[in-house]
This record gives sequence, C-alpha cells and structure tokens, in this order.
Amino acid sequence: MATVDVILKEKIEGLGAEADVVKVKRGYARNFLLPQGRAFEATKGNLRHIAQLQENRAKREAEERADAENAATKLKKLRLSTELSIGQGGKAFGSVTTQNIADLINEKSKLEIDRHQIDLDKPIKTTGSFDIPIKLHPDVEASITVRVLAAEGGESTEESED
Repeated sequence: MATVDVILKEKIEGLGAEADVVKVKRGYARNFLLPQGRAFEATKGNLRHIAQLQENRAKREAEERADAENAATKLKKLRLSTELSIGQGGKAFGSVTTQNIADLINEKSKLEIDRHQIDLDKPIKTTGSFDIPIKLHPDVEASITVRVLAAEGGESTEESED
C-alpha cells in the first residue's frame, strides 16, 4: 500500500495532534484529510511551518489543562444525590449508570462532562455514598461523591415472592 506523510492541522482522534507528521495511506490523505483542510502535505516548504503549529498546539494544550483543573476544583465542591427504587428485600429496580451521573453533573454544575469520562466499573445497584473518579484530561483527574438514596414509595406490592 502506498503511504504519504502529512502534517496535521488539528487534533484527530486515533491519528495525532496538530503539528504531528504522520504517515497515512495515500487515499485517506487525498480523499479525506487534504480536501477537508485537516492536514497538508509534508513538503519541504510546509515542514518549515511546523514551529508555528507546535506553538499553537502548546497554547491549546495549556488552555485545555487549565480548563480541566478549574473543572476539577468545581467538581470537588459538588455534592450529588440521586434516588434508586428499592423493592421488598432490598432489591434494586434499575441502577445508577455513568449516563445518570453525567446528567446530574451537567444539571447541577453547568459543566459539560461526557459519560465516557466517568470511571465507573459497573452500575451502582445499592444505596450508600460512592466516590467516583472522573478523567477530565490525561493529566487531570477529579473525584466526586454521589449519594444514592432509596426512593420514597419504591416498594411494589405486586411483586411475587420467590
């Protein structure tokens, strides 16, 4: 397969960040990266402009890290609680998932947290208090406390006994 070197203009997931010189297949470069303006050919003239792109990249990464640290301080102050329906015998109906936690954070703090940033091994199916780590940046991680309470009137009378 024929490959070419291109210089990325922006961060592309799974490929690299701006100012990276990467080797990609010729068709990917010709049909996607170059026409969309996401990269340009790695010619001698273009390689001279890498210094400016690296400066822009350093500036962007510093801003992203600062934003992540600010979000981490806001998240540490945040106290969340949610309700979980509990039936007879303490059996939970449903669970608290990363999507539920992300929605709670976005509602309470006005921060845009994606569910993929939340590091939850498995959904929460019991009541109690849980410390949940959140990956805001490759270098910045925060932890929030979520209290899971039993919902009022959550007991079902139509439940069959085992």
